[in-house]
Amino acid sequence: MELLLHRYFELKQRKKAIDEELSVLRDEIILTMKEEGVNFIDAGDFTAKLVGQSKKEYDDDKLYKALPDADVWKLISKADHAKIAALLKLKVISEESIEHTYDTKKTELLIVNKI
Repeated sequence: MELLLHRYFELKQRKKAIDEELSVLRDEIILTMKEEGVNFIDAGDFTAKLVGQSKKEYDDDKLYKALPDADVWKLISKADHAKIAALLKLKVISEESIEHTYDTKKTELLIVNKI
């Protein structure tokens, strides 16, 4: 068991270091592409594309007050995008009733492919 735990811990540490390096590289690539004013770049065997995304960040208090009753809040328990989307799809709540409960944050999705 000790060997399993040791290996797990070791891999988690490596993953953390890799995630940090990926984040730095991602930020550098996005900054370079923005400075060059491009959303697509072809560099040797690789392509990179920036795709804009909008992400809703819900305010738990505002959302709770906007819901039709407390039982609906029990289904969500916190502002969970998947649960809110499901309730919207099932028409348990309406988009209009919760439109003031979130801010929309714009982010860029970086897609890098090897040709």
